[in-house]
This record gives sequence, structure tokens and C-alpha cells, in this order.
Amino acid sequence: MTRNHLLLLGLGASLALQPAVAQQKPAGSATAKPATVTKAPAATAGKARLVEKVTRKGNELVIPYEKYVLPNGLTLIVHEDHSDPLVHVDVTYHVGSAREQIGKSGFAHFFEHMMFQGSDHVADEQHFKTVTAAGGTLNGTTNRDRTNYFETVPSNQLETALWLEADRMGFLLDAVTQKKFEVQRSTVKNERGQNYDNRPYGLASENVAKTLYPYGHPYSWLTIGYLEDLDRSDVNDLKNFFLRWYGPNNATVTVGGDVKPQEVVKLVEKYFGPISKGPAVAAQKLPAPKLTQDRYVSYQDNVRFPMLQVVFPSVPSGHPDEYALDALAEIIGQGKNSLLYKNLIKPQQAIQAQSYNNTSELAGEFTMVALPFPGKGLDSLEAQVRRTLKEFERTGATAEQVARFKSSTEAQVVNLLASVNGKVSQLAANQTFYGNPNRLPEELKRLRAVTPADVNRVYNTYIKGKGAVVLSVVPKTGGVQPAKPDNYTVSKAGYKAPDYGYEGLKYAKATDTFDRSQQPKPGTNPLVQVPELWQTSFDNGLRIMGNRNTEIPAVTMLLTIRGGHRLEQATPNKAGIASLTAALMNEGTQKYTAEQFSSELDKLGSTIRVSSGDDNTTVYVQSLTKNLPATMKLLEERLLRPRFDEADFARLKKQTLEGIANQNTQPVVIADKAYARLVYGPANIMSVPASGTTATVTALTLDDIKQFYQQNYAPNVSHLVVVGDVDQATLTPQLGFLKGWTQKNVTLPAGETAAQPEKTRIYFINKDGAAQSEIRVGYLTPLTYDATGDYYRAYLANYLLGGAFNSRINLNLREDKGYTYGARSGFQATRYIGPYTAQAGVRADATAASVKEFMKEIQNYRNGITDDELQFLQASVGQNDALRYETGQQKAAFLARLLEYDLSKDYVKQQSELLKNLKKEDVQAIAQKYLPADNMYIVVVGDRAKAFPGLAELGYEVVEMDADGNRVTAPATPAPTAATAAPTAAPTAETPEKVKVKTKDADGKKEKRKSKADKAEAKAE
Repeated sequence: MTRNHLLLLGLGASLALQPAVAQQKPAGSATAKPATVTKAPAATAGKARLVEKVTRKGNELVIPYEKYVLPNGLTLIVHEDHSDPLVHVDVTYHVGSAREQIGKSGFAHFFEHMMFQGSDHVADEQHFKTVTAAGGTLNGTTNRDRTNYFETVPSNQLETALWLEADRMGFLLDAVTQKKFEVQRSTVKNERGQNYDNRPYGLASENVAKTLYPYGHPYSWLTIGYLEDLDRSDVNDLKNFFLRWYGPNNATVTVGGDVKPQEVVKLVEKYFGPISKGPAVAAQKLPAPKLTQDRYVSYQDNVRFPMLQVVFPSVPSGHPDEYALDALAEIIGQGKNSLLYKNLIKPQQAIQAQSYNNTSELAGEFTMVALPFPGKGLDSLEAQVRRTLKEFERTGATAEQVARFKSSTEAQVVNLLASVNGKVSQLAANQTFYGNPNRLPEELKRLRAVTPADVNRVYNTYIKGKGAVVLSVVPKTGGVQPAKPDNYTVSKAGYKAPDYGYEGLKYAKATDTFDRSQQPKPGTNPLVQVPELWQTSFDNGLRIMGNRNTEIPAVTMLLTIRGGHRLEQATPNKAGIASLTAALMNEGTQKYTAEQFSSELDKLGSTIRVSSGDDNTTVYVQSLTKNLPATMKLLEERLLRPRFDEADFARLKKQTLEGIANQNTQPVVIADKAYARLVYGPANIMSVPASGTTATVTALTLDDIKQFYQQNYAPNVSHLVVVGDVDQATLTPQLGFLKGWTQKNVTLPAGETAAQPEKTRIYFINKDGAAQSEIRVGYLTPLTYDATGDYYRAYLANYLLGGAFNSRINLNLREDKGYTYGARSGFQATRYIGPYTAQAGVRADATAASVKEFMKEIQNYRNGITDDELQFLQASVGQNDALRYETGQQKAAFLARLLEYDLSKDYVKQQSELLKNLKKEDVQAIAQKYLPADNMYIVVVGDRAKAFPGLAELGYEVVEMDADGNRVTAPATPAPTAATAAPTAAPTAETPEKVKVKTKDADGKKEKRKSKADKAEAKAE
């Protein structure tokens, strides 16, 4: 979504609009009568004051809620929705990195980590464990302007979620120890290494921020902060930050889902009411940055493609001009009908080019970004970008362009109305930033009012003749110059440190009339119903399954065509053909050019996207119910009558080849490629990336693509699932074109045979300058997917080892050692066997130690689990069903799984019985059978100077390879001694409880699912 507060200033989860009465459904009628807003200054028995109650009138787009304010200033919003037996709790504090200052950056984000480290009545590492054991999910995010914490749990676990959140709001600081502080500081450093320092273009946003904003402006640094600031901070700095900003009067608690408002109010009064009010928090206002001339800056990065960013100051969130700027960004650089696509992508001048308008609470940024093909200079690229702006000056915005923008944007609001956490996040964000949870109708009114004249006006106001930050990111290998020499140095003149009022802050704990140390008892487990479904098939072999759901006026479809990358096993010299065919399917059709097809989709607000994976090619369709017939006609064109244009093929082939050449710049990709080659062996097509190799893709012709399509896209190897606001009788005629889809004799590849290595070895690949090391540990298992057999049991067993956040592996490497931002493991299989893999990106100087801990955990796990772990496993997995079938995508995935693996609908019940009867001995038997610690591959990719030392002392043979997986001459590895031998299975009683360049969809359009303010700044715990 191009609108951050229309969708989410919070999570990037989907916004949802659920009816106050489950049988009702919303509609996007512009003539709907306004919501009923009741201003009610009444107070409850616990003195929470009901401020207003919003109910839906007719079928308007509004989220019903009740809003309360407690005596301590806490705002409570409750949304009642009984469509699913779950509840989402969000606590948003109006504090982000914008409340930091020079020398103390990163505190808001750092404190987000500390808030998960226990409080007076919640032990260390128990927050995640408690919610996960309740069958829920949880996380936290920080951006420039706010920090939020949230849980989605079965509705019987509401009180537990509120108890947890209140305890860290009111009883945190005594539990904040120096040891926890040091571990989380290390974790944050690992996060910065993984998401910024070790990622291509990862420091682009940091360079733009410090150039665009004045010295000392809180947007001049990123939410992650600077490492040197974290190094100089101490635990008392963090405690003061908490005391200043984390009071209830600076927070909003929002609860939505299967709840009764009066019960929620009583619980919030009980747990949050006694917490003392914090210092007053005044609104923050800062002048917008003004650039008197273009500011040119540059830096070197470990990238193949140079990058140009041109960033103009725009407007903050909620500004009257924001929608017009969003429309301008779409016209200039989003989708196949944009000017940048026409001028740079289509003529193969750039591999990527787009624009977007990001807004935050204090300011906004209108950004244009382009990555040229190798050999193209950034100076000439900048000239082309400038010419594109001049072209807009000549043509201006047209009525058709603005209409497409409004139609697609409004449709996305409805398409995202699918989850209670989305609705809760919308309410929380609108209360936090505007004091009005019911802002959605106003936003839609503003959207619908945008005109071409508005778009032309904002161009003249904010872009034409205005100064911009022009950032050049150039490869470290040299050969490319910045667009222009750097001409800007940050000036500290005039800076005055803010006085945020940290003096004299005191920690005062609440006085309770109940025993807060007692975790609440959950209510009766909610009754979870798997989706009702209908099923049919066509004479050509196409199987169809559907589920009628009227919560939102939209339909989700998923067509799965078996084959994918594995089809290339028969012709490995054509590796990459499945992926390239799918990409070409997203271009034109016999009736429409690619641009025309994209335009037709935008008019409807629909999505039709073809993508290829290892085992399947999938076609994803999203449509408003009212536009489903028109969308089906477009699907018929895309699926059955692709254009396969020579120019489109040449362009996509060139992009693919450049992408392949770019793979070895990224340690993550190098590790994944090397691991796949080892696990599957060089003769297996799965050892080759789905994109193919330079040699295989170079040899592909358009005739090859046509032949692959004709031979392998067939109804008899396909199945279709349909979920949403349409019944079978209405849908069937609209699917009539699929009855004419010709059946074909498609030969699906046979499965491979698993083979373990004869012993565990370490395979090391040097990547100079890598900020972190990438580790992969595992082997190719004999397991294929099953719902109730050994594969499912292996999933259950691994949940404790590396599947859950509080798994042994993650608690060890992240929470206890501080080696990584996150470590995990898992079994992966489909109709074909797949690998077991444990993996992490780790601190470079902790590489050998991390490998040692991985192997120790895998080996020790074979010794069995504790009673407590078994209880946690059964509770966590067993109660998670309430969260499984909420959204259209979740329901579609469930139905697709039934067809893909020929499962009975009651397999979920069978899994429940298996889980309930699971014993510790069952888990141990699976671990001993499928975790052969002495017969695994260990892949390590990192900077040799930092990562290699110590590996040879672990007791494993070390083999050095290049980035393409070929062995290289390496120093002799000493034989293991008794002191350095690999860990043995000794019994133990110890059981540890792009720049982010905007992604694009198949039509070249920016994905619009996350809030703009959170794209680069949000942090997921």
C-alpha cells in the first residue's frame, strides 16, 4: 500500500475490516451512510472512561470499536469480532528513534529487545515461551515514531497476553541486568550486521538520512542506530529511556477479536490500572528539511550493480498532499505503465527502476531509485532520470492514470481486510498518531478526491526545481564513478541538544490488590472449525476445491501446476527455463501488451501473478468479488494465450543473466548454493539454482520457452483452490474457459534417493569483507511430506530443537551467547525428499564457536527431551489451530495442501491425536533416526581472516571451496586430538528452556502491503 496510515503505520500485517455482527459484510460503497459515533463520557466501575463507541451503519468501510481512557492516561481500544476464535493484543508506545539524540542512537530499538528479557513476575526467556505455549505468536517492531508489542493468541488466552504486557510496562526495570544488557547489545549488533552491513545496498538508507536531514535531526540516523553509540551506552541509559517514554499515558492498548468489550475493560483495569502515570509527552514538531541545492554523496559497497537514488523532501504522514504524491510516485515509477519503466526498464538501460513516496510522523521522502546494467554510468543514468521528470512536466498526470491509482489503492484496502491483527494495528496507529482510531473513512474520502491537477501541483511544489539528495552506490571492485563528485559534508553548526527531561526520573512500582506473580489460568479452549469446502473436477483432469467466506468482498485463488524447476532434471542444459517461462507469462498476452494488461488489472484492483518454484508453478489471483468476472477473463488471457514476445524475452533473459552474475556478491546466496550442491550432488537439478546458470540461460531461446509451456502447462497436473465471497454455483460458469484447457501427457520427474556423507566435514568459502558468517548444517533426509507419519513427527521433534523462537538452538546462540540475530533448523520436504538444515548468520569472530554450538545442540538432542519440553510442545502446537485459518491466503494454502498431497480433510484431527499421545521416547527416536550428527555437511561462508580461525580445531576436516562450489587448495588440517574431537553424545541434564529496494510484483509494480514508514525501519524481533 502506498499509504502508511491508511494501511498500517504499525506492522505490515494485513488490515482487516470485520463486521460487528459476523453475518454482515463490508462493501466499498462511496454512498454508504457514515458510522455512528457515540461520545460517551461515562466511566466504568474501575474508573475507565468510555470516550466513544463507533458502530457500522449499513455496509460502510469502518472498523467498529469502543475507546476508553484509564485514570493513569492509558488509552484502550476494543474491537469485537467473533469470526475466528482468536484475539490480537497490541501495545503501542509513542516512542521511536525520533526521541533519541546525537550519541545515543538506537535506544528505542535496543529497548524493544530488552522488553522481551523478563520482568518482575515473568522470568528470563519466558515471554516467548509463555505465548508460544499458549498456541500464539508474538513480536515487536520499532520505527522512527513508535514501538509496538503484539500477540495473537487463541481467545481463551486473552488474560495471559494482557498480564504479560502489563508486567513489562510496570515491573520491568529490576529485571534488567547487566548480563541481559550485554547479550542483547550483541544481538542488536548481529542484527545490524545481518540487515545492514552484510546486505547489498544495506547502508544506502543510512547515507541518505544523514545527508537529507540536519545534524541532530532524529531522522538523520536509522532506528538500528550506530554501533559506537550502543558501545558507549550502559544499562542506566536504557533504564532512563524507559522511565521517560514507557508510561501508560504514552501508550495505547488495542484488543481485537473474539472478545466482549466489558470483559476486556475489566482485565485492562486490573492489570494496567495500578501502573503509575509517566512524565507528560508533548507532541514533537520539527521543520521540514530544506535543500538549497542538490547534495551529492557516495559510498562503496560489495555489489555488482551500481545504484542511484534521488531523494526529495516531501510531506509527513497525514498531510493533505500525501495522496497526490503517492499518485505521482506511481505514475513516475511503479508498474509497467510508469515513465521509469518505459524509459529505463523497457529499453534495457536499467535492471531496476522505481519511485515511491515514504512518509513518517515528522517528514516524508519522495525517492527515485535505479540500478543500471553493468557498463552504464551513473552520470548518464541520472541524466535519464532527470529527463523522465521533464517528461512528466510536459505531459502531466492524466485522468486515466489517477483513476487507476485510486482504483487499485482502494481495492487493496479491501484485499487487506482479512485479519484481526490488521484491524487492531490500524486502530492503534490512527490513535497513536492522530488521536482518532476512526480515521479510515476520512482517508478514503481524501483518496477519492485526488485529481490530476493535484498531482501536477505537488510535482511543481515538491519536485520541480527543488534540491535533492543524490546517492551513488558504487562497486568496491571499481570501474564505476559516482553520478557526480561528493559535494556535501554534514555541518554541526547551530545544533543544540534537546532536553528530553531525563533528570530526576524515579521508578515507582504499582501497588496491587491481587497476586500478580500468578499467571492467569486460561479459559476453555475455543472450538476451531477447519474451513468448510466444496470440491469438483473437470473432464480434462483439473481438480477444484473451494470455500465460501463472506467476511470481506474479495476472492483469493491459487492455481498449482506441478513441475517447476524439477522438470529440468531431464534437460539440465536448460536449467532456468521454468523460472523464465513463468516470468514471461507475466508479460503480454495475445490480446494485450504487458502495459495494457497491467493497466486492466489496475482498473480492477486485481492481481494475477505467475511464479515458478522447485516443484510447482503457481498462479495467484486476487480480486474484489464485484470484479471477479472481469478478472477471470484476464486470467484466461494470461494462462491460455500468452504473447511470448521476442523483445520481452530478450529483456527478461538479460535481467536473469545479470541476476545470476550478482549471486556471488551475497554471502547468504553463496551459502545456499554451496549447501544445495553438496546435499543434492552435482548431477541433481536441485543442486542448481532455479534461476539456472549463465551457460544454461544464455543458451535458451524463445522457442524453448514456447515448447516448455506447451508441454508442461496442463490441467491434468494442476489443481485450483478458490476462497472468498463467491459460491460454487456463481463461480463455476466463470471458470468455464478452464474446461477447454487441453490435457497433456506430462512426465513428472522421479524422486531422488537420499545419501548421507560418510562423515561430517566443514566446507569453507571465503568472502572478503563479509560482516557476518553464514552457516548451514545438514544433509538430505529420506523423508517426503506426510501429514501423520515420520515427516510430521520430525517437524514436532525439531520444534524444540530449532523450530520455535525459544528452541534450544536459538536460545543458545542468540539469547545466551549473543552470536546471532536468529538461528533455526527444520526439515523440508514435498512430494520429493528434502534436507534437514540448521542455519544462521553469525558474528564473524564467533564463527567457529557457533559451529561448535550447532553441533553440540544437534548431538545432545539425540539424548532426549524433558517433561517440561514435551508439555510445551504439546501445548504450543496443539493450541495453534485457532490461528491457522483466518485469512483468505491461509484458507487457500490449507485447501491447496489437501489437493497437493491427497489428504483427507480430517488430517488435522489425526495430527491432534498424534500430538496428544506423543511421548518423550517418540521424540528421541525421531531425533536418533533423522539427526545423524556424524554424517552432515557444514557450510561456512565468511571473511577468512575473521571466520576461518578456530574451524580446524573443532575436530572436523576442513575443505575450502570457491564461491561456485569448486574445491580450492587449502592449508593442511591437523588431525583431531582428544582435546579437540567432535562433541560426543554424552548424557546431559541441561535443557535450555535491495537498499531494501522496494520489491515489485509480477507487473513491475511496488508491493503495497507494508506501511511506508516501516519498510526500512521496522525491526522484527
